[in-house]
Amino acid sequence: MIQQFYLKVTVKEMHRLIYITAATTEEATTIARTLVEEKLVACCNLIPQIKSIYHWQGEIQEDSEVLILAKSQENRVSAVISRVTELHSYDCPCITTVSLSEGHPEYLKWVLNQSSGQK
Repeated sequence: MIQQFYLKVTVKEMHRLIYITAATTEEATTIARTLVEEKLVACCNLIPQIKSIYHWQGEIQEDSEVLILAKSQENRVSAVISRVTELHSYDCPCITTVSLSEGHPEYLKWVLNQSSGQK
């Protein structure tokens, strides 16, 4: 019974959660809006005020950042990385992905449709 609510996807149409950090809310909003407008992703969630601690240029840095969680499909990841890199203020922006192998079937279909690149 529970399985009817989940869709197992094939490798051919693998969904991705793309994890991106940005320096400010304004930058995150610009990146998110651009990715959605260009249909590179279906949706972006912005989570303000995450704290990042990391090494950069030989020193430990501690900054507040904004987290962007974007939903797309595997074959759009390269284009997303290129576009975010163009828009981003960082020399080396955090852009990583996580494969999504299961989820609500209608939502996963919607993600595929919205991130197809067709306007």
